[in-house]
Amino acid sequence: MANKMFCFQCEQTAGCTGCTGSVGVCGKTADVAHLQDELTGALIGLACACGSQPKREETDRLVLESLFTTVTNVNFNEETMRRMIRKVNEEKACIAPGCLECTVRCGNTDPFDMEKLWNAEEDIRSLKSLILFGIRGMAAYAYHAMVLGYTDSKLNDFFYKALSVLSYDMTVDELLPVVMETGKMNLICMELLDRANVESFGTPVPVEVPLSVEKGPFIVVTGHDLHDLKLLLEQTRGKGINVYTHGEMLPAHGYPLLKKYSHLKGNFGTAWQNQQREFADIPGPVLFTTNCLMPVKDSYRDRVFTTAVVSYPEMVHIDDNKDFTPVIEKALELGGYDREQKFTGINGGSKVTTGFGHKTVLGIADQVVEAVKSGTVRHFFLVGGCDGARTGRNYFTEFVKQTPQDTIVLTLACGKYRFNDLDLGTVGGLPRLMDLGQCNDAYSAIKVAAALADAFECDVNELPLSMVLSWYEQKAVCILLTLLHLGIKNIRLGPTVPAFLSPNVLNLLVENYKIAPVTTPEEDLRTMLD
Repeated sequence: MANKMFCFQCEQTAGCTGCTGSVGVCGKTADVAHLQDELTGALIGLACACGSQPKREETDRLVLESLFTTVTNVNFNEETMRRMIRKVNEEKACIAPGCLECTVRCGNTDPFDMEKLWNAEEDIRSLKSLILFGIRGMAAYAYHAMVLGYTDSKLNDFFYKALSVLSYDMTVDELLPVVMETGKMNLICMELLDRANVESFGTPVPVEVPLSVEKGPFIVVTGHDLHDLKLLLEQTRGKGINVYTHGEMLPAHGYPLLKKYSHLKGNFGTAWQNQQREFADIPGPVLFTTNCLMPVKDSYRDRVFTTAVVSYPEMVHIDDNKDFTPVIEKALELGGYDREQKFTGINGGSKVTTGFGHKTVLGIADQVVEAVKSGTVRHFFLVGGCDGARTGRNYFTEFVKQTPQDTIVLTLACGKYRFNDLDLGTVGGLPRLMDLGQCNDAYSAIKVAAALADAFECDVNELPLSMVLSWYEQKAVCILLTLLHLGIKNIRLGPTVPAFLSPNVLNLLVENYKIAPVTTPEEDLRTMLD
């Protein structure tokens, strides 16, 4: 392709077709985009080498970290990308030293040229993109489980298979099963992470979270990594520093082991795309633990810290030793606000709720089932996913506002910030809005749907349940593939259809799974409630 770069992995990609200029919509430069491709190509070479040579535990960790690094809004740093590429190539040399010494080269384990994928026939490119973006998102979830000490050998092995497939000459019919297998393996991955989180931090319980910030020094923690949050809470204990969640870290308030820290006070701000405005003048540092980092403005550059796979040029990075002293010192230096600050959500609410995991919801299953059988609750809507800045995302706010009073809205991920501060009241003694947690907590939604289907002795698709999903990056892709693997139909997806879906692949999803783009809240509600 005669472009400075090519990337179409996120929802906000330029023109809904692909970023091709000097800088992508997400803010990464063309050089970083090329390095992401080079890293992916090196990973494919490593995966192919592992097809004939035994891999190591270190190899699994490196593969997860590298895939996670290429998720949107994670790494904007050329230096750390090059370092990761070197580590992958060194690992391949360790796994298959004979390839370096071979005088009759077969090329099977060489770094893969990603231009071959981006220039492939349209449907092949589309299906391979679904696989690649799916395993990138899945690697993020597997990484979070891994840092808590939870791994699955079959899951790890699949990453090598999927990476290798990207380099193979395969037909549409041969690629489709791998796409569906990606969804199947992501279900295993989400189940693994759910178990890791619950066994590490306790079963989430419903909790009301204030949006105000108290007087004094504070730290804002964003991203998804609960383990990093716990380490920070330990290191700030007794130091007079309060900690506030941001974005996808909000569900941390529902975990008993994290709730016990009295200085975990509340939630600051809304979804990731608002951070440049929300972080502009706060007198406290921000710690990024995972993706959702936007290009950092000069107004708060000196207050941003990164850790794990997140990296941004000239930002202070907390390495694997997890010594958060620089963040703590910055909080004490800035001092926080001199009086309590009242903030609100997008709709003016002063508090939000979270903690409605599948165990909580299933704990009141009898009440839920009775409410449906009696006609008190007519319908359930799962409205959630990734938020973003593209025009049209107000659809999700208006949709929730217009849901009838005899319906319940389940939500998850940062898309909920469009409406999670609304007071929807109750129905049949049940909250009308239940936040299931982070994006990976789509597993909770699946468990709830499966339990309801068992209770009513019907298929999930026969339940009074509709799914309206917003997507932005690759974790939403692997969740969508999981839902399709489970045979769930009639999903509404928005605000736009993924650019990497070719017309033929999109038609296949429409025909087999009745997946459809969102239209208007009024029209979609009429269809779902008909």
